[in-house]
Amino acid sequence: MQIAMIGTGYVGLVSGACLADFGHHVVCVDKDPEKISLLRVGKSPIFEPGLDELIAGNTRAGRLVFTLELAKSVSAADAVFIAVGTPSRRGDGHADLSYVYAAAREIAEAVDGFTVIITKSTVPVGTGDEVARIIHEVRPDADVAVVSNPEFLREGAAIQDFKHPDRIVVGTDDERARKVMAEIYRPLYLNRGPILNTSRRTAELIKYAANAFLATKVTFINEMADLAERVGADVQDVARGIGLDNRIGPKFLHPGPGFGGSCFPKDTTALIKTAQDHEVPLRILEAVITANDVRKRAMARKVAAAFGGSLRGKTIAILGLTFKPNTDDMREAPSIPLITGLLDMGARVRAFDPVGMQQAKAVLPDITYCESPYACVDGADAIVIVTEWEQFRALDLNEMKQRMACPVLIDLRNIYTNAEVDQHGFAYVGVGRPTSVKATRL
Repeated sequence: MQIAMIGTGYVGLVSGACLADFGHHVVCVDKDPEKISLLRVGKSPIFEPGLDELIAGNTRAGRLVFTLELAKSVSAADAVFIAVGTPSRRGDGHADLSYVYAAAREIAEAVDGFTVIITKSTVPVGTGDEVARIIHEVRPDADVAVVSNPEFLREGAAIQDFKHPDRIVVGTDDERARKVMAEIYRPLYLNRGPILNTSRRTAELIKYAANAFLATKVTFINEMADLAERVGADVQDVARGIGLDNRIGPKFLHPGPGFGGSCFPKDTTALIKTAQDHEVPLRILEAVITANDVRKRAMARKVAAAFGGSLRGKTIAILGLTFKPNTDDMREAPSIPLITGLLDMGARVRAFDPVGMQQAKAVLPDITYCESPYACVDGADAIVIVTEWEQFRALDLNEMKQRMACPVLIDLRNIYTNAEVDQHGFAYVGVGRPTSVKATRL
């Protein structure tokens, strides 16, 4: 099948490469010449495990092509995916749909014959209706079906998620379009990836509802962590105790410094704005956003509490900058308000991240970036683990202690335990669990 993918951002690039790997002929279109040049030589502009190899292999095989020419790509396509960005609109928090609508207009001018137009971007309910209206306004004679096919890709595991999906949501009432969508995803039948056929508006709401619910689970366990600290319980055991209930499940019950990234913050806000437009209050989700913002700002105070509330003149080593491991994405990363707070308290900050430091420099210019976790802790008064990269799970704590001025480990992801680090002479602060640091001690 001939497929055009409009947009080579995170979703478009992963989706296009995976569809090409299924055997389809995919043309990925973007307006950025530098990005297209990079992709043509098999290099991804984003970090995602396995993506470089997938792009290079399918480019060599001739199934994956990158171009600046939208019209030619669309006219030859059986299906056109819209996978452009929908960032939060400055000023009001609504999703900015200008890129989606601009793509719809360009697509309308180029379609030739029956074409399925598939919205892969995360968009508010009713966006598909507007895309269809735009296309028929530009080309009243266009024979198209507009479909909502939201993505459910986790950064760091996107290829696995695309090829082994929990579900494939297809939002359309057009039977011809459903057949095309079934053919696009036919290679997944052996993996029993279930296709859920819904109306277009239902599909659009499914995407937002899924992210909102997951954000709520994260925020819930973070608040339980705060309570556990006060009452002398261990939130790790609490999470396991409730997660073993199959009505709840264990995923996203990992306490930490708050959620960030490209999806949860903007999608929860956009869903609330949509609900407000329809006079439907989403009180739970409003509380989730507030609690998460407060939590991210509170992490600097958590570090300061290990030193009696004062960080002036202290050197803090930050391990992990990206919002999660296996990505270079710094959007809404908890490290940003944490480090900003530490600097405001008079601390000096050194930092290391396996892949995210180049991106971090644009938003955190006033800190020292180091070439390894061990170099990062030289002369430090405390280590703060912010992102749970695998290489941080087996650090040589003896060497770490020897390099530090003061052996304090503040573990915002609970990848260590008090007992583990105590034998190496560290004072330990976790999230929602017993600590060995007393505020008056240091």
